Amino acid sequence: METLRMAPAPPDSDSQSIATVVQHAFEAQQAHRPTVRAQDADTRIRKIQRLHDHVWARRDEIQAAMYQDFRRPPIESAMSDVKMIGEEAQFAMKHLREWMAPKPVSTHRMLVGTKSHIEPTPKGVVCIMSPWNYPFILTLGPLISALAAGNSVILKPSEYTPHSSALMADMIEQLYDPREVTLVRGDKEAGKALLDQPFDHFFFTGSPAVGRIVMKAAAEHLSSVTLELGGKSPTVVDASADIEHAARTIIWGKFLNAGQTCIAPDYVLAERAIMPALMDAMRVALAESFGTTPSERQQSADYARIVNERHFERLSDALDEAIDTGARLEFGGTVDTREHYIEPTVLTEVPSHATLMQEEIFGPILPVQPFDHLDDAIAAINTRENPLALYHFTSDESATRRLLDHTQSGDVCVNDVIVHFMSPHLPFGGAGHSGIGASGGEYGFKEFSNQRSVMRRTGASGVMQQLYPPYGNVTKKLVDWLLPWA
Repeated sequence: METLRMAPAPPDSDSQSIATVVQHAFEAQQAHRPTVRAQDADTRIRKIQRLHDHVWARRDEIQAAMYQDFRRPPIESAMSDVKMIGEEAQFAMKHLREWMAPKPVSTHRMLVGTKSHIEPTPKGVVCIMSPWNYPFILTLGPLISALAAGNSVILKPSEYTPHSSALMADMIEQLYDPREVTLVRGDKEAGKALLDQPFDHFFFTGSPAVGRIVMKAAAEHLSSVTLELGGKSPTVVDASADIEHAARTIIWGKFLNAGQTCIAPDYVLAERAIMPALMDAMRVALAESFGTTPSERQQSADYARIVNERHFERLSDALDEAIDTGARLEFGGTVDTREHYIEPTVLTEVPSHATLMQEEIFGPILPVQPFDHLDDAIAAINTRENPLALYHFTSDESATRRLLDHTQSGDVCVNDVIVHFMSPHLPFGGAGHSGIGASGGEYGFKEFSNQRSVMRRTGASGVMQQLYPPYGNVTKKLVDWLLPWA
């Protein structure tokens, strides 16, 4: 891949200088806020169109940046970041006037002579803090929603993907007035400086642990939040499933981006009767995807690397712990510290107390556990916090209905994984521990908007005037007549 020229570095690591940069950026956007909130649909669409066109023009640089950051296969970057940004932008531009239009509502019987509607208004100055695993779509996707809703935006991408963050900084600088959109680069000190500012809304994608910090900081400012978090997303495969399809799909979804996907299947619950067939089918799917030998898999151009040493050590330690405490290595298991490489790995018999079964894995290690009855799988899912996604492979509609009725998750896919994130018609978000709020399409637009109610009196106040003081017998009789209608 072509080497990407790095954009100028962020301010030095001195927290005071970073805090000053953040404060000045925030104050500039606050001062310019009335101008931005008054911008009409055409202006907002032009801002989104510029981003759309710029992403397309620089798609090769975008793919190169992610390859340099963690050897992300260019095809994966093209589909999950470049294409999805383009589709999100096109969907917003197509529907923005409809989203912005006032929505008339019915008139209450006591308010005869009035008309009411609801109109979305911008939240104001918002902060988007994004992660490293899909750096462009998880930064620029929410930006599209925020611009569509009429906000000013400060972006903070992850420091773990410096080439991607540098390229986005260069893009934003070329595209936007910094009083409307600006990007801050830096580590946790930059994040802390942003959380110290009284933004009107914080949009954070990342871990539940950091999500708590963001929510606590937002509470100090009475700011609203959208939290796109994670969790252990389960995959249930029952005996009625198409085993080959399930195996191929799970292998793809789990090892996409080397498992560094917040909605990747985190663990599999397979009905005991089909466990042997599922394992055989997974082994075939893995060979078809990445090669038949450990050497072929490590040399595959279609498999990413772990983003940094800290995450690599976390994953390799968890893998070692699982095997040391009784897990069975079905296939995979090779690690290479020099490359931050972990082979696509599938385990069975992982102890319930092992880290792999207690924490979100966020890497290319897949535990597969048996169950005898669907209720056992439901119980296993419900012993954990609400996951971001839930997957079910089955041909039994009643089983899916039971799973839906007795579990809670952000989203669900039946006979597929991950692809629900691609639809701008669906809200994407968690439930409880896995997130608050939603993103994508109109749902993202609403997340960055306040719903303002507007009532206009067009005629005599009628009934209401009879309820003004002084209160007498007529008022009492009117109230006695009205109360049964409450």
